[in-house]
Amino acid sequence: MDLKGAAMAVLISILWGANTVVIKLGLEDAPPLRLAWMRFVVGGVVICLWAWATGRFAGFRIEPAEWRPLVFLGLLFSVQMTATNIGTWLTSAAHASVLLNLYAVHTVVLAHFLIPGDRLTARKLAGVLIAYSGIVLLGARQITRGAPTLLGDVVVTVAGVLLAERTVYLARAVQRLDPVKLLLAQAMVGTALFVVVSALVEPGETRWTMRLAGSIAYQGVLISGFNFVINLALLRRYSPSALSAFFLTQPIFGVVAAALVTGDPLTPDLLIACAAVAVGIGLTSR
Repeated sequence: MDLKGAAMAVLISILWGANTVVIKLGLEDAPPLRLAWMRFVVGGVVICLWAWATGRFAGFRIEPAEWRPLVFLGLLFSVQMTATNIGTWLTSAAHASVLLNLYAVHTVVLAHFLIPGDRLTARKLAGVLIAYSGIVLLGARQITRGAPTLLGDVVVTVAGVLLAERTVYLARAVQRLDPVKLLLAQAMVGTALFVVVSALVEPGETRWTMRLAGSIAYQGVLISGFNFVINLALLRRYSPSALSAFFLTQPIFGVVAAALVTGDPLTPDLLIACAAVAVGIGLTSR
């Protein structure tokens, strides 16, 4: 990992760490699936502008053999975003940040089985166990207290596993498919699905506020656009486990942002879980 790659990995970690807080703010004014498609529309526009500005649309054509992996990626991303937004809606921003960012540990486990040469060593296994033990503690405390966020915690945890699977899938796909195709497949499939499903199951009105506009812009421009472009570029050069070393800050940034912006309490079990995930990411990256 060179200095430029490390700097980009840290930057997207900071932006991604605060993403659950931004999603939580957007959910105050729009239901989960509607917020998702609005994000996808903005993100798709940003990706198209980037591709046009860099000349990547020259000779752009999707080959017949590429449709299947691109559609699968779009569906996987859509399911992951459904779980992310609904789970964040049902839990606190701080819990969502810790549980979603566990994806970096899930990624190392999945990479062991799906990416040749990316092996799960004893040190990585120790990191996985530490990270998972922190989440078990957080879940156990929620069960004993009968906390209303438990369902949301479970849904966000599933979202983290799906995000890890998508990360590994992208790490393999980016070696043979144009990044523009990968990014647009996620945006276009997600937009089409969420517009239809949201219209069917989310009759509530949208409150058009500056808070919602800021949430959509952050998710669409910085996360769906900038972060995805940089993340794909990093995955093309570095292995997922190498990048996870820089992702250990994500749950920390997320929890701090949740405390400052949404006022989530920094309970002992939450801090222990956050520390366990960060330590686990650090160990699994070596």
